[in-house]
Amino acid sequence: MMADDVLGTHEHHLVYGTLFDYLTGEKLTDTDDERIRQGISKRMVEELGYSRHELIPRLTIETLFTRNFVTSVIDLTVMLANRYCMIVRYGPGSLVSRERAACAAARVLTPHYRIPLAVVTNGTDEMLIDTTTGKVMQEGGLVIPAHNDLLQMVPRLSFLPPQDKKRQELEKRVLNTFDLDRCCLGTWHI
Repeated sequence: MMADDVLGTHEHHLVYGTLFDYLTGEKLTDTDDERIRQGISKRMVEELGYSRHELIPRLTIETLFTRNFVTSVIDLTVMLANRYCMIVRYGPGSLVSRERAACAAARVLTPHYRIPLAVVTNGTDEMLIDTTTGKVMQEGGLVIPAHNDLLQMVPRLSFLPPQDKKRQELEKRVLNTFDLDRCCLGTWHI
């Protein structure tokens, strides 16, 4: 009997069954990636001081370009002082390849303003990005700001108005391209 027969697969990920979301209690598919996402949520609450209601999981942005419909998932969106101020996106592998898509997501997630900060993480390393400039503010081990540190930053952050429609479309194209689900074998799932 093969491992896939016991555990199952979801596309190209091992599925261990189900687990419950740390923040919401929602039943989710239990994969290695989801376990890392849950660990990030748990660390933000238990070690960094965020309350569960300040972390909104799995907001989405839907795009359709060149017949490719893509749902981009924002793993966590942090709300402080009644504003989304930071997003957190997880993905295995290199962080550098995820910077641009994280900035794009932060710039179009809400129609009211651009979210000023983004974190990309592979579960081990993290990168904190100023989404206005696209510049990396901190990188390395664990750099997600603690709750009180981020709260102190909020008055100094730039919550810029939405970009014009043409620029928003370009940002959505970036998301569509970067988040198109490609299997590790090189075939595209559309």
